Amino acid sequence: MGRNNVQRCREALMMSKAELARKAGLSTLTIDRVEAGRPCRLDTKRKILLALGRRISDKDEVFGRLGSAGSSPHSATLAEDTARA
Repeated sequence: MGRNNVQRCREALMMSKAELARKAGLSTLTIDRVEAGRPCRLDTKRKILLALGRRISDKDEVFGRLGSAGSSPHSATLAEDTARA
């Protein structure tokens, strides 16, 4: 599984997994899976970015490049998904 910087960003803010989950409107199990590098939906990534106080343009810094090994099978990028919203 590919790793990402979600845990590092969360810990830099001195935020617990439960707090991030609450702010993002997600379960702590989802946060565990994302921090372990498991694939997740683009909407989940958007919620996490915003809960961390980051911009959508920070997606590569926080989650790594889309399309790399172990990334989500979704073909749309987060920016494209955001533009449709």
